[in-house]
Amino acid sequence: MAFSDPQKIIGLIGLKHGEHVADLGSGSGFYSLFAAKAVGPQGRIYAIDVQKDLLGKLKSELQRQHATNVDVIEGDVERVGGTALKAGSVTTAIAANLLFQIEDKENFVLEVKRILGPGGRIVVVDWSDSFGGIGPAKEAIYPLDKAIQLFEKAGFADAEILLAGDHHYGFVMRKKQ
Repeated sequence: MAFSDPQKIIGLIGLKHGEHVADLGSGSGFYSLFAAKAVGPQGRIYAIDVQKDLLGKLKSELQRQHATNVDVIEGDVERVGGTALKAGSVTTAIAANLLFQIEDKENFVLEVKRILGPGGRIVVVDWSDSFGGIGPAKEAIYPLDKAIQLFEKAGFADAEILLAGDHHYGFVMRKKQ
């Protein structure tokens, strides 16, 4: 897999029917769309981003696909309470191609921890390098080891590494009870 493949990664993490999932920094919704199919009509996806134009594109695509289990939310994932989700309301949070962009990583992790229920999990996929002008500048890349430490410091454990692509890393961690 040359680049990160949302469909494959959603398959790897094994979302279950009925789960409630937050797609943090959802952009135009590549992960949201595949997650919506995985959780089925009883599940719920919360696609959250600060970029109104991308959320507008996602809304159009959801209408085109007749996907009714995705809530599109304008929110700031770098602020505690910024997602507008209730505490403990999701089973899984996804942060794909996001860490390298986030300025306040500690607040981001606190918001992830707040919205996840007991034993909930965070799925992180991010750039491991730049490739031919694609992806973030080399100095913006947030390395895998630092990303895992960031979540461990906030009370997440059991990092499971995902094969996320030639230019991406991925991992899943659980919120400690």
